[in-house]
Amino acid sequence: MALAGKIISSEVRRAGLSDVLGTAGATNVQGEEQQKLDVLANEVIEEIVVKTGRVCVVASEEVDEPVPTPPDRHPGKYVLLYDPLDGSSNIDVNASIGTIFSLHKRVTPDGKPGTLADCLQAGRSQVAAGYIIYGSSTMMVYSAGNGVHAFTLDPRIGEFLLSHREFRTPASGAYYSINESNFDKWTDGYREVVRTFKGRKGPTRWNKNARYIGSLVADFHRNLLKGGVFMYPGDRKNPDGKLRLMYECAPLALIAEAAGGAASNGKTPILDIEPKELHQRTALIIGSKDDVAFVERTLAETDGS
Repeated sequence: MALAGKIISSEVRRAGLSDVLGTAGATNVQGEEQQKLDVLANEVIEEIVVKTGRVCVVASEEVDEPVPTPPDRHPGKYVLLYDPLDGSSNIDVNASIGTIFSLHKRVTPDGKPGTLADCLQAGRSQVAAGYIIYGSSTMMVYSAGNGVHAFTLDPRIGEFLLSHREFRTPASGAYYSINESNFDKWTDGYREVVRTFKGRKGPTRWNKNARYIGSLVADFHRNLLKGGVFMYPGDRKNPDGKLRLMYECAPLALIAEAAGGAASNGKTPILDIEPKELHQRTALIIGSKDDVAFVERTLAETDGS
């Protein structure tokens, strides 16, 4: 994944000078218009990881079905799930974007190509997860469940160097992140949460500043370092939420919990949700532990959930 991140980072840096900006003229399995960099990033990761011999199957947000190890490759013991380029709608405006990945151990017999069953595992069974953010610097944040570590790409030598060792997210933070253009589509509980964060009602200790980029990796990364909560609720258009459980929410939830934070769909910890389908969606509340708990309490009290 580090090698794939270097290649994608290089393409992102040259995006305005090469023919990788704009749409690819196709849609992904979710019906979303693919960007050229979406397609490139997906191909880079699949090509590199499948050849390692470490995985038996990979699954991508951009592809309909899992991709098992080809017959000429020995299938490994791991399963890779990934979002090749999160926040791709921000590509053309030069905002931060990222790659999210999740690793499980296979559940099918060793020595055989992986199957859908290997992919449909709860987030709690992840052996590692991480993301690569392409911003003012390229950084890979990683956890195997025992602490969270960040490695920054040094362009002078082309290597990721450890820059943040075992960092912890604050128990409560100064920021909240949510797409407020959907305010009228939310339940009363989410509207109550946002009014409290704005200081319009409730204890002042919950007052926060709004920060929303529209790139999950970028919003999550800021709140992980500085403290705060990111929310993407279900609404009338997407009652089950819009974010993908296995490619986005579960890997970031592992990192959040390993850093002392929390992640929930409003009722259940994200890592405890048993996936029923490959591209399952969910609502997401993620970030500082006390802030996530406050949102859950407010939803329970207001919506009766």
